[in-house]
Amino acid sequence: MFPHIVVFDSGVGGLSIVQSLDQSLGPYQLTYLFDNEFFPYGELSREQLILRVTHLLIPLCQRLNPDLLVIACNTASTAVLDSLRSQLTIPVVGVVPAIKPAAQLTKIGTIGLLATPATIHRTYTDALIQKFAAHVQVLKLGSSQLVRMAEQSLTGESINLADIETILQPWLERSIAPDVIVLGCTHFPLIREPLSQVLGSAVLIDSGEAVARRIQFLLKSLHRHYQSNSIAASRIAFYTKKNAHSESLQAFFIKLNFTQFNPYPEVLFDHSQDEPLVSVAGTQTH
Repeated sequence: MFPHIVVFDSGVGGLSIVQSLDQSLGPYQLTYLFDNEFFPYGELSREQLILRVTHLLIPLCQRLNPDLLVIACNTASTAVLDSLRSQLTIPVVGVVPAIKPAAQLTKIGTIGLLATPATIHRTYTDALIQKFAAHVQVLKLGSSQLVRMAEQSLTGESINLADIETILQPWLERSIAPDVIVLGCTHFPLIREPLSQVLGSAVLIDSGEAVARRIQFLLKSLHRHYQSNSIAASRIAFYTKKNAHSESLQAFFIKLNFTQFNPYPEVLFDHSQDEPLVSVAGTQTH
């Protein structure tokens, strides 16, 4: 058998983590779930995120019994990891902004953190900065528009560099701009090239390689015998809302060797208007 990894995100940003896993791991079985019904997560409160994510992932993991769960979303990771780890027995890996390596790389003492508004304002992010980058200046910039642009780019829509310039203007107009930029959202590596065009010589770093190394270590620590042969491991993707955008993404998932691309079974996340972020699946026994 192959190791089975569940990767979760609000959208397709988690595919940047999948790309890092593909470069670091051997064959593995992949289940990818993205919650496009409540995309983007950067506009939800911490309490809303905890309710929504746990009620989607707890029943999923109970049903599939994967070896490992990856929260491939910086915004969700800063809010839900403790709750998930308290309810699951499998390792849960999160993604946090690469503040520490950025602080080590800067040559001018000024780094930038590009993330969602929620990640920018999370106390968890402030704690990371205080712990690893207290000796440098950290310029924070939050944008949900960039997240949407990354989503659209995978469906073939072109990216307007002028729009990116407008978003990054607070940094571009500075006499001394940050020389290292932390891509604090997993969507942003998907648009690394246009970001680089606008930011010039700034070094862009993300957490993909670090997450892959952590997963590699955890899989080894499970001491399970995994099959290694030429047979391809399965890849299945689920989304929480069927719409024009989700259907337009199917071609991209096929390019990444996904064999199934389906709506997440509605019984697992049906919700009422009174509790828009709570899944009845959280109360079910599987």
